[in-house]
Amino acid sequence: MTANRLTVRRALVTDDVALLRIDQTSWDVSTGFPSYQEHIRESFFARSGPEAHLVAEYDGEVVGYLRLQDKYTFPEGAGVLTINGLAVAEKARGRGVATALLDAADAEGRLLGARKISLHVHGTNTAARRLYERNGYVVEGIHPNEYVIDGKYVDSVDMAKTLWAV
Repeated sequence: MTANRLTVRRALVTDDVALLRIDQTSWDVSTGFPSYQEHIRESFFARSGPEAHLVAEYDGEVVGYLRLQDKYTFPEGAGVLTINGLAVAEKARGRGVATALLDAADAEGRLLGARKISLHVHGTNTAARRLYERNGYVVEGIHPNEYVIDGKYVDSVDMAKTLWAV
């Protein structure tokens, strides 16, 4: 993928079907929650609206998304955003889509005056952990055996990136 063919923009209501397809095909037991995926949804935006999503397009086709939201609803937590999902269509993986989405999240965070972006990732999702580390995220904590997925215990790893020093 070349930079002029890959763009990141805010999600639109009309992206619903494409984003739902990506969401339904991008997760497995090492990366997501099977019970969540089994839940039949008619709309990608049922969980949170287009305003919470950045969308990657390649040659005009939606190939990925990142859900960026306030982590806390109370004033003491202001300035901390969280990534509540990042997925790239299988055919577009390994081509810089996720990095472009993370770069856009950084820019959005700075625009909003956020000091930090955090996320949770399954300990079994080594590819995502490497991606986040390459993009400046550091491990802030590990919750051992946080989930039981497919009969196996899975750690939850907290990672974050500081956008500006306190």
